Amino acid sequence: MKTKQTKPTKSSRSAKPAKSTKPANTRTKTETAAAAPALSKFPITVSNPTKIFWPDEGYTKLQLIEFYADVFPKLQPYVKDRILSLERCPDGMRGGCFYQKEAPSSLPPGTPTKRIAHVGKSGKSTNYVVGGALVTQLALANLGCIAVHVSGSRASSLRKPDWVCFDMDPQSGKFSDAARAGLRLKEVLDVLKVESFPKTSGSRGLHVFVPIKPETDVDEVLSFAESLVARLAAQFPKDLTVEHSIAARKQRVYLDPYRNGFGQTVVAPYSVRRRPKAPFSTPLSWTEVSPALDPSEFNLGNYTKRLSAADPWQEFFKNRQPLAAAINALKKI
Repeated sequence: MKTKQTKPTKSSRSAKPAKSTKPANTRTKTETAAAAPALSKFPITVSNPTKIFWPDEGYTKLQLIEFYADVFPKLQPYVKDRILSLERCPDGMRGGCFYQKEAPSSLPPGTPTKRIAHVGKSGKSTNYVVGGALVTQLALANLGCIAVHVSGSRASSLRKPDWVCFDMDPQSGKFSDAARAGLRLKEVLDVLKVESFPKTSGSRGLHVFVPIKPETDVDEVLSFAESLVARLAAQFPKDLTVEHSIAARKQRVYLDPYRNGFGQTVVAPYSVRRRPKAPFSTPLSWTEVSPALDPSEFNLGNYTKRLSAADPWQEFFKNRQPLAAAINALKKI
């Protein structure tokens, strides 16, 4: 589809760019010059700023970078001192993507990294990017990292996560099914007296995070998550499943606990997704979790409205709980 490349200013980010008959991946000298003032405010050099990443909406690479610059004060607590797994999509929606764990050599000098030895592979290791700095986040977006995939533990204590993540993945493709599954999960967590925080995945699913004190080993955290979702699926076998086989899941919601495994990552709050409309993973209050909610309503074109509202996850890290009590309580129900 052919689109017009608009100058991505503060005002234009809340409006959908107009269409044009000009090829989407071309840019004139005038457009490049017009982008220069916006580029000068970043601590990195932005390559191909007017390149269209979302052809249907006309959103550019520069608009993606502006989003991360604007949202970074809210994103930073969830990426600070955490290893990142990179999903690079250099052509946005137009081309393919590839995953990369090793820190790219093209990142700015001094980019924080953490080298992690591979279990069972003598001499093998991966040098991961560590999040937390604005320049790191913008440099990754400039490399086509649309989404931010983040670990549940800090790089300084990799075996001690400070959250548990539950991923509600609807095989029907309907967010309404994920929302209903999430509300059922909340009921169990409430029984366990565990404070939980929901967010859209930015795609079709729902994520439920539980902030915990970083004192429980990652294997025990994963075991807790596995046990909990298995019990929930057994209670609602027609709607929920923990089946590994995609075919066996049918139209049920897959309750995925494996984002909690060692070295695993999950999409961070405020992460943009490579999906139509350019939605971002949006922290929600439980009162907002409804089958009627459309996650794509939170997107690159209107994000300033959401940022100006009260943050439903403002108390997230102040609510870190000891997981031991919940583990013991789960064994009794």
